[in-house]
Amino acid sequence: MDARIARAEIVLPAGPDLAAAIAFFSSRLGLRVEAISPADAPVAATLAGHGVRLRLEPGAAAPGLLRVACEGAPPPAEVAPNGTRVEFVAASRDVALPPLEPRFVLSRGGAGASWGTGRAGMRYRDLVPGRLGGRYIASHIAIPEGGPVPDYVHFHRVRFQAIFCRKGWVRVVYEDQGEEFTMEAGDCVLQPPGIRHRVLEASSGLEVVEIGCPAEHETLGDLDMALPNARVDRARLFDGQRFVRHEAAKAPWAPWRLPGFEARDIGIAAATSGLADIRVVRAGAPGAAARWTHAQELQFTFVLAGTARLAVEGHGTHALGADDSFVVPAGIAHGLSGASAGFEFLEVSVRPQ
Repeated sequence: MDARIARAEIVLPAGPDLAAAIAFFSSRLGLRVEAISPADAPVAATLAGHGVRLRLEPGAAAPGLLRVACEGAPPPAEVAPNGTRVEFVAASRDVALPPLEPRFVLSRGGAGASWGTGRAGMRYRDLVPGRLGGRYIASHIAIPEGGPVPDYVHFHRVRFQAIFCRKGWVRVVYEDQGEEFTMEAGDCVLQPPGIRHRVLEASSGLEVVEIGCPAEHETLGDLDMALPNARVDRARLFDGQRFVRHEAAKAPWAPWRLPGFEARDIGIAAATSGLADIRVVRAGAPGAAARWTHAQELQFTFVLAGTARLAVEGHGTHALGADDSFVVPAGIAHGLSGASAGFEFLEVSVRPQ
């Protein structure tokens, strides 16, 4: 389409009494009148609010259904003077979590990896097929062509969500976090529930790893917010979590919980009050090996560089290389051995809830 869209609206019949219809939508539903015509004897009006724009005009099609989300107990349905049925439903902010279905998952990267095409031409690779019963999603996302990203200010209803920049760079902006900034390879952000944000531009060959809970969650636009916004409050809590921007170039390495490895802490544990933890871990020397079990709800590992062998109790031994990933359920012994020089991986843990 060559024309540039200026606005969009839902057209409803004005009904036999336009004034009564306007009064219902403005006083009962809190919509504001944006336009009315003609001024001396109105026959049409446009009202807007709560993320919707209605155009009332004579001769329009069927009156339709308008669903309104309410705080508290919703009242009974009503019929507006123009015939539109209005249903009131509860506006739940709770995130529904499907029951966890733990299992061992090994996803292969490299030339044999299976990619699909998602929104805006982005390429997606599902790193946890089956998604542990719908509880978690982990995606390897690639944008082959760089440039401005056709995104808008939006937010997610999630329990947990983090983005790790695998390759390239991406320019983003977040609510209350100041000016836009650029994430580069190795950087990571925690996107707390409800934080407004927008992706502005990406390099050619951008790749990110995204982890979220639950696997299926709502993404909602916020058409009334412009970013960056004037307020800066980097300590603000969003549903009990604080935004985190981890810059790999500034992060120190420290000994990991297992000998032979070291890690840099992304800062997620402190920002989520211990709900989740993310670290980048690397072998301190070629041949490093470790064996352990865990008690987490999720432990997801994505190989960033190098090679090693993964042994999982009851599931055999597997060679690992760059872009391979795995999930090992709680209580199952597993280990890494034969790490090559430069072996490095991303580890994401989420505690039981």
